[in-house]
Amino acid sequence: FGSFFFGVWFRMPANFDCVVFDLDGVVTQTAKVHTRAWKLTFDKYLKHRDGENFQEFTGEDYLRYVDGKPRYDGVADFLKSRGIDIEHGAPTDAPSNLTICGIGNSKNDAFLEVVEKEGVEHYDSTVRLLRELEAAGIPRGVASSSKNCQAVLQKAGIENLMQTRVCGVVAAELGMKGKPAPDIFITAAKNLGCNPDRSIVFEDAASGVQAGKAGKFALVVGLAREDNEQELKDNGADVVFADWGDHTIEDLDKWCALNKLGKL
Repeated sequence: FGSFFFGVWFRMPANFDCVVFDLDGVVTQTAKVHTRAWKLTFDKYLKHRDGENFQEFTGEDYLRYVDGKPRYDGVADFLKSRGIDIEHGAPTDAPSNLTICGIGNSKNDAFLEVVEKEGVEHYDSTVRLLRELEAAGIPRGVASSSKNCQAVLQKAGIENLMQTRVCGVVAAELGMKGKPAPDIFITAAKNLGCNPDRSIVFEDAASGVQAGKAGKFALVVGLAREDNEQELKDNGADVVFADWGDHTIEDLDKWCALNKLGKL
């Protein structure tokens, strides 16, 4: 089976049926915005708690405890790493509340403020792949822990490229576990009519590639935006690149075949 692909006859992949993308740091350049928002939020809290000599929130903290996880899980895991135990609170907590939910809501306000002021940029190579998949008739979707997923896609002008969206809002409604559990990726693949062992995951976070590995996906592609190639490999990525670059759908098909044979 095949289709016309930019005027050329294209043979459909033999080894995968769909591709599921994480959002921040994979499709859109919003991981850096998240990092900034988390730092502003945590540094403000830590300064209030510990005074001027507080230990700042770092980029390493972001990658290790927060990146890719549902918002409140990220707050809890980071605070736990500092030996801080506070009330969980409720999702309706005001951003000024010193609870896990309140701190998470404060971070969300900071993130949305930056997005509104500065807009959202996408990664050209990933969007090129999305358009190639669309032209070839290969299903694609997004699975993100973010509750702002739809707003970010709309701001970037690429919501139409995704055929399904399983985000933090959907996960909360359905009671799904966040990454590193594979729930949102599996649900996205099933929404596209595909099984995980015939689906590909694109991720930039350790918790995300762990989820792809746990879900037994045909291929987990890691995008090391933070020079974290080894971390992604160690946590389950089958192939890792700094950017998608000039790779092709044919490459994905080849890697799936090799991975199935244990030769990747």
